[in-house]
Formats: sequence, structure tokens, C-alpha cells
Amino acid sequence: MKRVAIIGGGASGLFCAIICAREGWHVELFEQNDKCGKKILVSGNGRCNISNKNLSTKNYFGTNPEFVSHAIKNFGFEAFERFAASLGLLLEVKEDGRAYPLSNEAKSVVSLLLAHAKNLGVHIRTETKIAHAKELLEKYDALVIATGSEAASHLGGCGDGYAFAQEFGHTIIFTYPSLVQLHLNSKIAHKMSGAKLECEVSLLRNHAKERTCQGDILFTAYGISGFAVLDISRDASIALQNFEHVLLSLNLLPRFNRQSLAEHIQSVAKKAPDLSIFEMLQGLLPTKIALHFLEAHAIEVHATLRTLDTKLAKKIASLLQDWRFEVSDTHGFRHAEVSGGGVNTDEVDPKTYESKKQKNLYFCGEVLDIVGERGGYNFAFAWASAYAAAKAITARS
Repeated sequence: MKRVAIIGGGASGLFCAIICAREGWHVELFEQNDKCGKKILVSGNGRCNISNKNLSTKNYFGTNPEFVSHAIKNFGFEAFERFAASLGLLLEVKEDGRAYPLSNEAKSVVSLLLAHAKNLGVHIRTETKIAHAKELLEKYDALVIATGSEAASHLGGCGDGYAFAQEFGHTIIFTYPSLVQLHLNSKIAHKMSGAKLECEVSLLRNHAKERTCQGDILFTAYGISGFAVLDISRDASIALQNFEHVLLSLNLLPRFNRQSLAEHIQSVAKKAPDLSIFEMLQGLLPTKIALHFLEAHAIEVHATLRTLDTKLAKKIASLLQDWRFEVSDTHGFRHAEVSGGGVNTDEVDPKTYESKKQKNLYFCGEVLDIVGERGGYNFAFAWASAYAAAKAITARS
């Protein structure tokens, strides 16, 4: 019987193991943690955004994003949905294309993957850290590196896969945290900790606008979080690594344009001139944000709207839609959901995921220089790349 070793018991490793075992291969999976699927368990706040119905190469980044094309076409959402159903895992697809397990629990995903792997005879060796991949490959007909990345180090994320790849002469594209919170160089931000708001976030690299995302933000003790921030964090992370000047511009009230916002402020001033400017802003923003917005821009909190003229109304409107903060750092790999960078995809076959440098060596998942957007795209690549590798391995039997 042909034998395959898989290093890594995350999404791609478990999936690859199941497919290889279904094809009659003897599979041994090595996981350094005491249990498999730890990152799956915390994904989507415990709900597991398992894939996305709308897959495209546009949802991926790396030195060569087109690398994902064959895998996601060959094993796209419909194929994954059918395969998941064969495991007893039914999906619920949201209007925006995001897919979740019908159970709405990430632990059901891990439980079913593990149950099927074990029922198929996969030998899972937990708390087993591999030192040298070359030595392992000598003992098996194929070796799959599915170690993930440095993201979520508290859950076992590490750079072992990069070291394994380098044993075989592979190059590693510089890695960086993605889908991660950002640190702000600000004396105000921490005072708003806990305040949340739907807004528009723009990233400026060396004062040039790079990208804009819309969604919620959450001020924290260290800086800023929220879905809009996670979505823009990849660009911020790369810019910081390049020692560029990075700013966030917050449009706190994107439902208005600047003129209509200034007119609203003036209208309130006419109707309720004895209200303070702070009280007027409380009708638009969370209290903490309203208070410290005025503090940050040296606008008198207790001044009444009676004192507000057209110039000040326009100034407030302008600042509300372009409040800038300097980004000093990311919140690091430990808190990142995923990592960008990794094994150079130019050195991996995009159809089989076999190394171009070493026969019978395969890669799948986040260890590769591919990172997806938030919304199930990283899981989708994990499944698709694992499928491609497993099918190529078992086709040789």
C-alpha cells in the first residue's frame, strides 16, 4: 500500500488526509498540537465561515495570485459543498456568498473531519513535532506540507513549514500578518476604547490613497479593530514592512456627502441653538467618539450651536469625514487570522501542488504565498489546494 505523510492537522491537512485515505492510501498525519483543527475552532467567532460561493482570483493576493486559478476552478464552491455533504456537513449560504456550517458551530466541522479521517484509517499523531522534512520523505511515497503559517501563534501557528520548504531549496516570500488589528500613534484613540461604529476606512501610503473599505470599526486600548480594519490590514502590513508612512482616514458618517453633512449641522443649529456642539454630535456618533473627536480637533465641547457659523459647520463636516490616524504597527502574528507571504508559488506546480524542486513533495494551504480576503476565501483555498495535492498524489498509485 502506498504511504503518504502529512505535516499539519489544520483545514488543508485534514482534508488532504481524507481524500488520500478515500483513494486507498495509508495516511499518517503529524500534528504538533495536542489536538487538530485549533484554528478552525476559533474561526468566524466560533461559527466558521467555511467557504464563499463567489470565488475568484480577485479575492486572493500574493506574488502570483493567478496561482489559485486552477485549484478553485477544479474544486470550487459547488464541488466543496457536495464533498462536505458526503461528510454529513451541510452548509448555509448567506446573501453575500459566505457559507457557514448549518450547525453554526466550528466544532462540528472539526468533529466531522476528524471522525471521517479516523474512520478511513488515517493515523493521527498529535503532539508530534517534525524536525526534518527530508528525513520524513525518505520513509514515505509522498510528503505533504500543510503546516499553515505564523498567524495565531497561541494556537500553534509557526514558521516550520517555511524551514521544511527551504530544506528542499525552496525560497520564501517575506511573511506578514493579515486580517489583523492595527496600532495607532495617537493620544486619543485609547480613550475611545470599546466604542464601535460603521464607517468608511481609507488607507494612505506615503499620503497617497491606496484602498477604501466600508464596515465596522472598534477602538481599542492599542489602536483600532473591526471588520473594515481587518479588510484593509494586508495593505497596511505590507506598507509598514516597507517602512512607508501609513495613515488611516476615517469617514465616520459615510451616509452623508460633505455638503449634506454641513447642511445637517447648520439645520440642527437653527432649530436648537442652545444645544452644545457635543450634544449635537451625540445624535450622530457614539458618545465616546463624539467627545474625543472634539478634543482631538480643539473644538470647545460645551460651546452652544448658537456660536456655530458656516465656516465651523463645514470644518466639522470635513473632519468627520476625514479623521486621520497614523498607523504605527500591526497587532502582530499572534492576533492575525492569516499570514501573507510563504513558499514561492513559482516553484510549485499550480495543477498538482507538487514541488518543482523535489519529486513527491507537495504543499497546500496557508504555507504557500497566497492569502485571501476575509469572508471564507482562505478556507476555500485550503480545501481546493488540499484536493489538488491529494488527487495528484493518489493518481500515481
